[in-house]
Amino acid sequence: MAFSPARFIASFCGTGFAPRAPGTVGSLAALIVGVPLLGQWLWMALAVMVVTFVGYRATQLASGGEDHGWIVIDEVAGMWIAMFPLAPLPLDGLRWADGLWLALAFVLFRLFDITKPGPVGWFDRRHDALGIMGDDVVAGLMAAAILAGIRCLA
Repeated sequence: MAFSPARFIASFCGTGFAPRAPGTVGSLAALIVGVPLLGQWLWMALAVMVVTFVGYRATQLASGGEDHGWIVIDEVAGMWIAMFPLAPLPLDGLRWADGLWLALAFVLFRLFDITKPGPVGWFDRRHDALGIMGDDVVAGLMAAAILAGIRCLA
């Protein structure tokens, strides 16, 4: 397997090549890399857009239309979208309760990504880059909506 920039991006710097549960590993890596974006909602929004568009192109080039397990850039986009309601959290003052919000964002995103309800499943049935990226973007949007709703009630 030769190195290519598209594979490197699509695998999120190689995290997609984890021997077990590459989607979960990619989502966890996205969570960790995304934490420094907290407190910077504009930068987080920009990061989501960039990773989605660059990820789409890398997936187009590297996938051959197949959703290989090592492609996890879609998990990065979805996880960062799921984290977006937490963007106002100040990075310098994270409390243990904020860790619970981050954990909930992770769990909700993974739940929707794995179970593929409604539109998540529709995108997943496509066999192209739009489907590969789309199911995780929609799973992230669903997780973000629920997370935002719960935060409003809390």
